[in-house]
Amino acid sequence: MSDYLWFEGIPFPGVGTDKGILEEIGDKFVVRDEDTIILTYPKSGTNWMIEIVCLIQTKGNPQWIQSEPIWKRSPWVESEDGYQTLINQEGPRLISSHLPFHLFPKSFFSSKAKMIYVIRNPRDVLVSGYFFFHKTNLVKNPGSLIKYFEWFLKGNVIYGSWFEHTRAWLSMRERDNFLLLSYEDLKQDTRGTIEKICDFLGKKLEKDELDLVLKYSSFQVMKENKMSNLSIVPEDVITNGLKLMRKGTTGDWKNHFTVAQAEAFDKVFQEKMIGFPRELFPWQ
Repeated sequence: MSDYLWFEGIPFPGVGTDKGILEEIGDKFVVRDEDTIILTYPKSGTNWMIEIVCLIQTKGNPQWIQSEPIWKRSPWVESEDGYQTLINQEGPRLISSHLPFHLFPKSFFSSKAKMIYVIRNPRDVLVSGYFFFHKTNLVKNPGSLIKYFEWFLKGNVIYGSWFEHTRAWLSMRERDNFLLLSYEDLKQDTRGTIEKICDFLGKKLEKDELDLVLKYSSFQVMKENKMSNLSIVPEDVITNGLKLMRKGTTGDWKNHFTVAQAEAFDKVFQEKMIGFPRELFPWQ
């Protein structure tokens, strides 16, 4: 088990994160106009989105996603390995990140780079995060869902408060180079959402190519793909044979929250997200 690495009041993974990189990333990392960025709060469908975008780029050909680990196809800009890979990579880059708005490379905000931001019902994010992180060496182990629930509402979890992270990034939603998607819409209308991503990225797929994207980015196929399910990550990083894919569903929080927890969460959500139109949150 690893404790957090704290930076500017936000807890980061204790493994694979370097304070020096976090200090220089905002001012020194240069986002290029041709880059594509996938940004999320943890456990919001990040790897599913990476898989979809990789398959869109190959017109549904699965060779790339089956031969190269997901973190190499779309390196994490805030990780030690990802940062070094990206600064040395030529041509258009596919970049992943969980960084909060104020720590993201400033060069992005004056660039033409395209960002896909995926949000998910924070109740499901909480439950998914608990079941994932308590089996890893990446973060401090809460021991129980009750404790993790308390930490989540206070923002004392990896990458800080969901509410602050989401509020800040939603301020970009009217930008032409920013596509806001929800995990729930992606689950309910996968084909339509993938078509929306293609339009945003300027990619035209034929029907059979789109069918291949749907097939190879499906939950079951991703779960069996060793390059996508984290099963090849060394045991000292992730324990207990954990795989990335657990359920891939919506509404699982209802199986775990007590009535009191549901009411407490609703109260905090209403307070923190006041002022945003309800249609931004399709789970409401």
